[in-house]
Amino acid sequence: MKLDSLDRAILRVLQQDGKIQNTELAAKVGLSPSPCLRRVKLLEEAGIIKQYVAILDPAKLDMGFTVFVRIWLFSQDEETTTAFYEAAEKLPQVVECHLMAGDCDFLLRVVAPDLEGYRRFQMEHLGRIKGVRNIKTEIPMQKIKQSWQVPI
Repeated sequence: MKLDSLDRAILRVLQQDGKIQNTELAAKVGLSPSPCLRRVKLLEEAGIIKQYVAILDPAKLDMGFTVFVRIWLFSQDEETTTAFYEAAEKLPQVVECHLMAGDCDFLLRVVAPDLEGYRRFQMEHLGRIKGVRNIKTEIPMQKIKQSWQVPI
């Protein structure tokens, strides 16, 4: 799907407020409601808009401790790699999982209540995944920026 300036304007607004009413969205982008809704539906059908979500405050849910975890596997063959990411997908504390090129095999972003909660998670879950050779944890000192908005 080729995006024009109106599609891009719609996407910019929706990235900031996914709950905006169609009439308000239409007014913001300079369309009448019916064509605006048609464009949004096309963006959804094309998979450009994947889903609508609520962004929660992890600290208010007792999950405000974030760590980045580098994982090395014993082997990078398909079976070992697939087994690891399938196991990681089942762990709700793993909020991001990336297969890496470079030093480590996977990079995870993990949330936990605190350092002790993460330590237990690492011992009881990450360390028990078949094929894991080494785990290194990085603890951020301060969150400078976090965004889910894609530059459009």
